[in-house]
Amino acid sequence: MAQPLQRFATNIGVRNAAAATLCRSTAIRSLGTLSCKTTTTIRLNNHHRSIHSTNINYNDSSSIIDDDDDTTTTTKHHILHNDPTNSHLISNDPSTIKRHFRTRLTSTKQTSLLGGGHARIAKQHARGSLTARERIDLLFDDQSFRELDALVTHRCQDFGMQEDESTIIPGDGVVVGHGLIHGRRVYCFAQDFTVYGGSLGESHAKKIGKVMDMALRVGAPVIGLNDSGGARIQEGTDSLAGYADIFQRNVDASGVIPQISVVMGPCAGGAVYSPAMTDFIFMVDDTSYMFVTGPEVVKTVTNETVTKEELGGASVHAGGKSGVAHGSYPNDVATLRAMRTLLDYLPSSNDASTLPVRPVTDDPNRSVPSLDQLVPDDPNMPYDMKDIVREVLDHGSMFEIQPEHAKNIVTAFGRMEGRTVGIVGNNPVVLAGCLDIGASEKAARFVRFCDCFNIPIVTFVDVPGFLPGTGQEHGGVIRHGAKLLFAYAEATVPKITVISRKAYGGAYDVMSSKHLRGDANYAWPGAEIAVMGAKGAVEIIFRGKDVEKHTAEYTDRFANPMVAAQRGYIDDVIKPHDTRRIICDDLRLLRSKKVYTIPRKHSNIPL
Repeated sequence: MAQPLQRFATNIGVRNAAAATLCRSTAIRSLGTLSCKTTTTIRLNNHHRSIHSTNINYNDSSSIIDDDDDTTTTTKHHILHNDPTNSHLISNDPSTIKRHFRTRLTSTKQTSLLGGGHARIAKQHARGSLTARERIDLLFDDQSFRELDALVTHRCQDFGMQEDESTIIPGDGVVVGHGLIHGRRVYCFAQDFTVYGGSLGESHAKKIGKVMDMALRVGAPVIGLNDSGGARIQEGTDSLAGYADIFQRNVDASGVIPQISVVMGPCAGGAVYSPAMTDFIFMVDDTSYMFVTGPEVVKTVTNETVTKEELGGASVHAGGKSGVAHGSYPNDVATLRAMRTLLDYLPSSNDASTLPVRPVTDDPNRSVPSLDQLVPDDPNMPYDMKDIVREVLDHGSMFEIQPEHAKNIVTAFGRMEGRTVGIVGNNPVVLAGCLDIGASEKAARFVRFCDCFNIPIVTFVDVPGFLPGTGQEHGGVIRHGAKLLFAYAEATVPKITVISRKAYGGAYDVMSSKHLRGDANYAWPGAEIAVMGAKGAVEIIFRGKDVEKHTAEYTDRFANPMVAAQRGYIDDVIKPHDTRRIICDDLRLLRSKKVYTIPRKHSNIPL
């Protein structure tokens, strides 16, 4: 952690006399060596705001007067020549006035860089988290981030919010702007928990809205780094209005530009609904949590005793329980690094020309002999579908979405011939690859994202059907399963399907079958395409008579892809080792695909 913090401190070099008072600050010395060459006249009252910097060099001539030796308190500083009560000390000469303004402007900008001050920054570090600016420094390419609205302050005058300078902090608790990630433009807002607990007020919300509007206008992704205690209570309905304004922008941007939420601290109450409407949510283990009502309210209403982590931590939302988040990582650094990787797969907008294309360094015609051995002939023997996916993708590299949730289906981004593809695959190693409520929702959401942003979908099928049981039926598996069916049927991007082994019943139809306008559908020689397994079918057809004999007949007839091939329901029966070559060839052909849809306001997916 030390290295990125040092890089951050070096990058924000502050050059103002006010910072000289902090030469003795332990917090600053821990980040670098200060070089203070000044004797600026600065009077500090009982509390002062320190400036976060390294290598401070300036040549003003004055002296420092400190009324309080408490260097841990961080509220405000008072510069004599900027104090309106000392206006008689300032000349009426225009050049002098402008010079003083430039000094005040520099001082204000430096104050905004520090956020809530060193004491609060130390608390943020103590809980294992970086500050908003440190996170931005790690997320973006070096020195590419341009901050906007650094001087914005709140306008609230109630409950002591205009009491003195300590309650009016430039930036208002959120850092916004844009920069480059892998050389591509990305917009970002990062809430600063050291300022008012990152709480959202009117000005705070307007800053976020501004960067979202700009991202939408130019067609660039937007990333939100959430670390907020919620609405700023002192601002009342202005805070609620600010949330609603952001929600509306989330909806307006949906399907137009990628939206990514990274929850890196608290995110509670109404604040959770903005991340919930974005395309992806990621969390940090142990330090982030999301919930609508906190443990205290839960205790009061239901008499349940629960911790924040148990109620809405990363282990809940990204660990397979709720499915709200799409992944989690051990710390801020790992999380931000993962976001850079994810963005490298995504287009900048729904304009197909913005899809990233990487140099082809893995032969698209590469044969994959290992695929001939990966799938057992015994239909009851499990195997990991991820092994097949990695063999087919460029260099075996993929970015999995929701890896800990609904593990019976795999959703991931990868590349084939240097271009991004979306991967969906039943995973027989979990629940035999059955579709259930969780798997259907997980895959449906992923398919719709890919369709929004022109990402081709490659589907690997090994599914014995929908998971039976009262839990599934009572939980609405019919409605949830229909979401995946609807998503595949509605998708107009290139759709390529490979049946590696089983494709039974309605699940065969759902998994991007030819009947849902699949562009290319293939089966491996060991595939079985039927209404159900041979034994179950025979017991129903022949009512339990001569089961073994009729099972052999049924298996010979349907436990292979021949009938489906004869009907044209699959385009070919291919050898497994040719799979990569054939898919790459089809993707190349389908780049010019055009689909004409029926005019309508919008579809009505069974939510």
